[in-house]
Amino acid sequence: MPRTRVILFALAAFAALALPAVLVTSQNDAGKAIGTPASAEEPQRLTIPSIDVNSPLLRLAPDKAPPPENGMTAGWYTASARPGEPGAAVIIGHKAPDGRAVFRDLHRVGKGEAIEVERGDGKVLRFTVTATRTLDKPADFPAAEVFHAPGERALRLVTCTGERDARGHPVHDLVVYATLRS
Repeated sequence: MPRTRVILFALAAFAALALPAVLVTSQNDAGKAIGTPASAEEPQRLTIPSIDVNSPLLRLAPDKAPPPENGMTAGWYTASARPGEPGAAVIIGHKAPDGRAVFRDLHRVGKGEAIEVERGDGKVLRFTVTATRTLDKPADFPAAEVFHAPGERALRLVTCTGERDARGHPVHDLVVYATLRS
């Protein structure tokens, strides 16, 4: 194989491996995160009209939070259900003390309010808020209740909230529970 073809083959192989990772979570020129789903069924955008949230979604591995530099961007836990499928889809976001974070007003979301999740194929799923809970962390965090919803098509939004401990970390979690409406 001529050297030029070998180099082109190597570049094509690298692009095939590296480009999807770049597309899944990249940044545009303005420094805003762009959450591109890996498949048509994965979520790409979260909208909460009542608190003016319209955020692309980062893809997050289990036990990861959106990086602090992406405070205005929510993230979907890839280990949770895909929104609209049976189980609980979990989306998390920051709530910064200075007010510059995607879930800064999540505490204002009330029962009956709408949450929309747009999938990679453009389909918009509409959820209705059924409850909110403020929990001590991690002592009474109901992981089974938040991450598992057998028989439901549920959405859970999670952020930190409340007073801060001696290290500056919030001492509570806020969980918004929602179910699929359409």
